[in-house]
Amino acid sequence: MKETLGQRIKRHRKAAGLSQAALAAACGWKSQSRVGNYETDTREPTLADLSLIAKAVGVEASELILDFKPKTEAESMPATKVEANATYLGPIDVWDDDTPLDGDEVYVPYLKEVELSAGQGRTVIEQSQSRRLRFGKLTLRRQNVQPSEAVCVTVGGNSMEPVLPDGSTVGVDQGSTSVVDGKMYAINHGGQLRVKTLYRLPGGGIRMRSFNRDEHPDEEYTAEEMIAKEIIILGKVFWSSVLW
Repeated sequence: MKETLGQRIKRHRKAAGLSQAALAAACGWKSQSRVGNYETDTREPTLADLSLIAKAVGVEASELILDFKPKTEAESMPATKVEANATYLGPIDVWDDDTPLDGDEVYVPYLKEVELSAGQGRTVIEQSQSRRLRFGKLTLRRQNVQPSEAVCVTVGGNSMEPVLPDGSTVGVDQGSTSVVDGKMYAINHGGQLRVKTLYRLPGGGIRMRSFNRDEHPDEEYTAEEMIAKEIIILGKVFWSSVLW
């Protein structure tokens, strides 16, 4: 009967006068069970392990290996289950303002800050007459957004990093202005466009929170302060686009 690799290891170990514990120690292993598993062929050694064993028992590695082809370290590692976390939707279609809308698309306008001619740096928020973004009606329906209530806002500065870097675009549902704690909203703050995560406060006030809280601490406003500072919730963010 052909001698197995485990039987060869055991034979050379005994010939060297080593116990399983002594061989394990000579190879730098903490437990003799590793040697026992190799000798009973219940565990397959790697080339590196066979080299250690051969050196410890005083023989050439080739005397242990013979026609055996042990696995490499990488092959001996248990297989890792790979789970997909993305879905391929297809290639990107390139379009411009002159490209006709598909039957299932609508244009969504941008909001912008406009400085009043009266001066003093006073601004108001209006819809842009030139900037707009295409959205699929199905995309809006899935988010329960009416096309007529959808607008886009460009995020400026670093207050919402790393989630929304400077220049990101968000889609806003103007039909959803009731604050749900922890959700993002677009805000008209005295004529300035802002995007913040909101939390309700007792008495009808709100807390504005940035993702970059180290540089932009929370802001809290009572219901009275919201009126005085002209803070109006424009709508909930339902979509975002980021370029890195």
